[in-house]
Amino acid sequence: MSVIAVAASPEVRELFFDAEGWAALRRLGEVRLPADDADVGDKRALARLLGDADVVVTGWGTAPLTAEVLAAAPRLRLLAHTGASVKPFVTPASFARGVRVTQAGEAMAYAVGEQALALTLALLHQLHRFDHALRTGVDWGAAKVAPPRRELRGATVGVVGASRTGRAYLGLVRALGARVLVADPYLSDADAGVLGVERVDLDHLLARSLVVSLHAPVLPETVKMIGGRELALMPDGALLVNTARSALVDETALLAVLRSGRIDAALDVFDAEPLPMDHPFRRLPNVLLTPHEAAGTVESRRRAADIVIAEIDRFLRGEQLRHEVRPEHLDRTG
Repeated sequence: MSVIAVAASPEVRELFFDAEGWAALRRLGEVRLPADDADVGDKRALARLLGDADVVVTGWGTAPLTAEVLAAAPRLRLLAHTGASVKPFVTPASFARGVRVTQAGEAMAYAVGEQALALTLALLHQLHRFDHALRTGVDWGAAKVAPPRRELRGATVGVVGASRTGRAYLGLVRALGARVLVADPYLSDADAGVLGVERVDLDHLLARSLVVSLHAPVLPETVKMIGGRELALMPDGALLVNTARSALVDETALLAVLRSGRIDAALDVFDAEPLPMDHPFRRLPNVLLTPHEAAGTVESRRRAADIVIAEIDRFLRGEQLRHEVRPEHLDRTG
């Protein structure tokens, strides 16, 4: 019988696997869990867990598959990650050893797209400003004072990155009547036509969009792709939504433009997480903040578990994986 090691904390395991998920996993093999006091972020603890494992299921905080860990796990052949990015877990040594990799990022796309939509609507209707005013004791009349509110129907929305989350988001905003521009060097005109969007370069997208929503991966060419110059291209009153990665934006430049009041933003990701209590973002009325939880719906987590279980089943049956990450894919994933 194959051994499936679940290298995740009790809290992470509870988020992803319900009773039905555990039962499905146990039908595939012998499930091994870390000891109650084990820290799977410690490579020695991970090595002990993987001693005779054929498959490892990873979550946030799992240690990477270093050469030392792999030496203690001679049977290991598959890493199945409950999240999207596998970069914290895989290593050249793991690929060289023939450990295959799969992930459940597809499960999160709709949840992130839906939260990005919710943040977009909140910004358009100035809900963040109204909430901030009332919570800080501004009188009723003064609380009503806000920049002009706008509707999504008929608005131009710019989507940076036609990723899975980007496509989920653009589908939702198009369904509510928005015109959509997309900036993505890998999106073809034919695919843009199928999606019902206009493909443009980043500068044109920033200059023409009322709402800009970021959905790109973190790559060398996308780090700080939205800096002072790019923010200056956005019209007065424009709105920025970031549920992707903080590294896409120059946070110092963003803070400066937000302090000026020229644009509003909704942010789910930050350079420093947890966000420091004294961070200036917390005090700005034109910023809507969420604590890196865009993908955190019950349905998203359960879908992720289902994907992981299905991929392990395919692997053990010798079938083709549907979400495999190969070494050459890492250059295009965040």
